[in-house]
Amino acid sequence: MQSEILIAGVDEVGRGPLIGAVVTAAVILDPRQPIVGLNDSKKLSEKRREQLALEIKAKALAWALGRAEAAEIDALNILQASLLAMRRAVEALSIQPTEVLIDGNRIPVGLQMPARAIVGGDALEPAISAASILAKTARDAEMLQLDARYPGYGLAKHKGYPTRDHIQALIQLGPTPQHRRSFGPVNKLALEV
Repeated sequence: MQSEILIAGVDEVGRGPLIGAVVTAAVILDPRQPIVGLNDSKKLSEKRREQLALEIKAKALAWALGRAEAAEIDALNILQASLLAMRRAVEALSIQPTEVLIDGNRIPVGLQMPARAIVGGDALEPAISAASILAKTARDAEMLQLDARYPGYGLAKHKGYPTRDHIQALIQLGPTPQHRRSFGPVNKLALEV
């Protein structure tokens, strides 16, 4: 294992929603146990994502989640919070990678190993695809929990994105403590109260 190249793929989910954390994942795949069907999580059905998430967790050499909460997003801005969550995911890995491949065009500050940003990496690099799938399934599960905690917002359906139903619920019910106050629609309602 000394000179083995260990590449971690990193991706985030949840930059656009009005509620909840931005969730990231870092995954080091095992080249001896390939996983068929990896792709950008947005291009997979929910059922297929769930199946692949189980397989990734079972076969990967290491995987970890990272997050930045709504309050951190409000304090830092969504880009900086996403980068912080990515760094947290990499730091949480049980094995230190020799290189990190990040979906997008920015590299988090403070990584202790070489890193490359790859635009569209979630469709190009299997390790990033795997990270995309784990981040998406984790955040979707959190939205189901928030939906049970805050009924009436439709979070299980739209996953916190600014749909017409979500905006309507915000107008009628007001923001929850998990809503991102710095995001336009939530901020506007918070100012009107």
